[in-house]
Order: sequence, then C-alpha cells, then structure tokens
Amino acid sequence: MSTHQSSAYPSVIEAVELPKIIHVGGNLYAAAFTLMKLLPARYIIDRAMAAGDLAPGTPVIETSSGTFALGLALVCRQRGFPLTIVGDRSIDDDLRNRLEMLGAEVELVEDRGQPGGIQGARLTRVEELRRARPGSFVPQQYTNPDNPAAYAPVGQLVSRTLGAVDCVVGPVGSGGSTCGIASTLRSDTPGLRLIGVDTHGSVIFKAPEGPRLLRGLGSSIVPGNVVHAAYDEVHWVVPGDVFHATRELYRRHGLFMGPTSGAAFLVASWWAKRNPDDKVLMVLPDEGYRYQSTVYNDVWLREQGVRSAPAAAGPRLVERPGEDGGSWSRLLWNRRTYDDVGSFTDLETQGSIA
Repeated sequence: MSTHQSSAYPSVIEAVELPKIIHVGGNLYAAAFTLMKLLPARYIIDRAMAAGDLAPGTPVIETSSGTFALGLALVCRQRGFPLTIVGDRSIDDDLRNRLEMLGAEVELVEDRGQPGGIQGARLTRVEELRRARPGSFVPQQYTNPDNPAAYAPVGQLVSRTLGAVDCVVGPVGSGGSTCGIASTLRSDTPGLRLIGVDTHGSVIFKAPEGPRLLRGLGSSIVPGNVVHAAYDEVHWVVPGDVFHATRELYRRHGLFMGPTSGAAFLVASWWAKRNPDDKVLMVLPDEGYRYQSTVYNDVWLREQGVRSAPAAAGPRLVERPGEDGGSWSRLLWNRRTYDDVGSFTDLETQGSIA
C-alpha cells in the first residue's frame, strides 16, 4: 500500500466487503457478495487487534477450504500477519495458488475416519499448530461470536435499501451470515422468516453424515455459531439441482456466482413464486470465477456423474431430518433448538463443537 494513500479512501477490503443489493425480479432480491467471508475475516482480525490479542507479527492459524481462507489471506496480508490455513483436498490448485501468492502457508489434511470427519481432522491439526506456536491467534470461525456479529452492516444495508423484508434465504456453513443478517433484520421485523439451505451428508441440522459433492455449505460438525432456534425452515439440496440453478442464475439474471449462491437461488426463487406478497432476500456468497473449471464445465459434471437439470417438482416436505436423502427436501424447523428436533435415523449424537 502506498504511503501517500489518504485514509479518506477505502482499502480494497473496505471497497468490496459489503454486498450489492439487486432486484432480481418480481418479489425476489439478492445480497450479492464478491467474497462474503472477507467481511467476517476483516471484522474478527480487527476486533482481535483492538482487544490486544493480535500484536504485530502474531501468527494466525485457521481451518478453511474455501472463501474464509481467501478472505483471511487478504486481510492478513494487508495487516501484516503470517497466516497458516489448514484445509483439505477441496482446495483446488487455483485457490491454493491465490492463497500462497498472498503469503499464506497451506496445509492439507485427510479424512481418516476420525470424529467430525474432514472438518474434525482440520480442527485437530489447527490445535496441534496452536500448541506448537505459543501466542498464535485462531479466528475460530465456527464458534467466534464475532463471525455473525460482522454481518450487522449487511442487515442495516438491506433495511436502508429495501425496507422491511419478509424472508431471508441463505446457505448454512458456519452459520455466521444467515444468523447474523436475520438477527439484525429481526430487531425491526421479528416475524421475518429465515430459511437455511443445507445439503445431504451435512450434520448441521441433525441429518446423517455422508459424502458431500457440494462444498461451501453444510458441515461434518455442528458449528457453535449456528443458532438453530433462528431458523423457520431448512432445505437439503442435491448437486444436480444446484448446479443447474447456478447456471440459470447467470443465464437469466447475469449473476455469475458460485454453487452456494445457486443453492440459495434454487430455494429462494421457489419460495418467492409461492409467496408472491412476500419480499424475499437471498444471500449470494461469492462470484463464480473459482468454479469455471467445475460447476460451469460440462466435462467436469460428467466426470462427477452429475446431470445439471432443473428441479422438476420442487422440494418434498419431510417431518424429520434425514427422511429423504436422495432429493431436494424441506423441513418446517419452526425455530426449534437442535435438541428439540428428532432425527429420522435417530442419530442423536452427531460430531459437535458447539
């Protein structure tokens, strides 16, 4: 950064961390981020600096295989902190190159059947590195309350731009964005409906753990930042439907986004059509450039055995998590706690860091 740059001008982080609020059509609106996880990464680091938990040169260690890693790398590069990212094989070569160009050290771990799956393995390695590097700082995106708190400005931006919103639809990974945005909006609109979008194989909402082709949403642990009692409804989506929706979001609306955004669009557009009097906001977490060789590539789709096709009949309404693991399904969660919802498979003990 130039020493002649005036503080009156925003940094690249400040310039892009908030979303654009876009009218997609009818009663459907989008909060479209360039890189959503940049916002909590910046907020967590700056709060830690203000609290004295981060001194110049303090090592930062975190688990991520996606956009939170990239957000942290951008922030730590600008703030001058050495960063180690513990991820897994879903960090593709392009993302790894971007992280390393920003000065981050990248470690990849394998799922060897330990509790918590691949995310449990990553957290274990983070703890090993923390002990080996006394004084290091771990942002702890899954449990740090500064993660959801970082999204208060997004809720405020939505309120200023759109006024009252009836329904928010967003993908759920760490729980930060959906819980944080809904919490801010509900201060003025308590009846706002929050719909979380998950994927089969994720344990966040008490479904059984399994393989997940969709990344960026879902988890093999139950993050502490997921406030289950905040959600009115949960949808579990499947790759073919999501990849088609991701492409349709670009074809029909010019929004070139990633598959988590496609998942939100799939559910939000379905909900908006069935509730035409409601103002519906969908959260679109990141742009699609990282996915040009995967989601937007027909060869890759065929190699995965996935057919990108429109969801024919919409979601199936189920009574318990895990009741239908093969198609798009929805459950009326009704703001219940995790313990208040029974599992179809009676797997009451899922991997949890809550």
